Amino acid sequence: MPHRTRLPLVRIAALLAVIAGGAIALPAAATDRVVVVQPGDTLSEIALRNGLSVAELSALNGISDPNRIYAGQRLRLTGGAANAPTAASAKSQPVVHVVASGENLTGIARRYGSTIAAIAKANGIVNPSFVRTGQRLTIPGTAAPAAVKPATAQPAKAPAAVAAPTIHVVASGENLTGIARRYGSTIAAIVKANGIVNPSYLRTGQRLVIPGAGGAAPSTTGTMPATMSSLVAARAAIGDIIRAEAKARDVPVAFALAVAWQESGWRAGVVSRAGAVGVMQLTPPTRDWVAATMLGHGIDLYDARSNVEAGVALLRHYLDRYHGDRSLVLAAYYQGQSAADRYGVYKVTRPYIASVTALEKFFRS
Repeated sequence: MPHRTRLPLVRIAALLAVIAGGAIALPAAATDRVVVVQPGDTLSEIALRNGLSVAELSALNGISDPNRIYAGQRLRLTGGAANAPTAASAKSQPVVHVVASGENLTGIARRYGSTIAAIAKANGIVNPSFVRTGQRLTIPGTAAPAAVKPATAQPAKAPAAVAAPTIHVVASGENLTGIARRYGSTIAAIVKANGIVNPSYLRTGQRLVIPGAGGAAPSTTGTMPATMSSLVAARAAIGDIIRAEAKARDVPVAFALAVAWQESGWRAGVVSRAGAVGVMQLTPPTRDWVAATMLGHGIDLYDARSNVEAGVALLRHYLDRYHGDRSLVLAAYYQGQSAADRYGVYKVTRPYIASVTALEKFFRS
């Protein structure tokens, strides 16, 4: 994917706020803790680093639009809450987010301290996994931040120290395998922390929260991200076909589900640039080979049931050929059997194997 230099949405909004006089730094008392906004910072990241919610940080600084902060702005982390907008004015000026290229509801909700369900309901979104570039979204729960309770005469306990999360900006050519290894984290943990639907796809410039590197423990639950979970539910009919075929051929069910999700996201009829077709992404030559040597009957690659039958039969063949060695099984599926026999696992295949392994944990839980 070509990398295009563009001004991030948060900086555009911040610049407009300064020009319009909408972002005014509030005076801080000498005893207040203050942080200075750095280029690229978002209010949600600053709140997370300092053990606050977006609403609390907004109330402390009189911010009516959490998207409008700017580099060099001084934000109070302690002290009395500034006068927040009234309910009437907040309702008349709801926060509106314009979807940028590559954004999804998971990231947008995290950015504003909202939830996917709340944003979907507020905007009548039927499919939470699909938003359009340029789409205007009303963000509930951000137009009128909740006021912080005034301090009582008794001294409040100091908040427990919260380790700042580690943020990694994806460079060209990077993948989750290398990033996880670099920070001593896991692919599954990074996928869960960032709501990544396809672990094999990252954008250059994408900002990733790295659990297990900044004080947060890596995920060991294998819990599926919410966005992916909604897609899995929507495509349950395909999942049922994969499960039935895997059981019939004694292929580990979670493994078959993971390979199919990695290949197509359980979508029938999709065709890759290389000419691979359907749920299991089989090419016509592979179809003919499987039909002749493993099934003994014809295969319709555009029919989901027929496609899955062929793909799972191929997995069964590789499991037998490589005596259950998952790395070689996946290498053969990705590279081809001859290449796996002769050269083993290519370096370029390792991210694919790591991604399927991470997906299998989701389907196993």
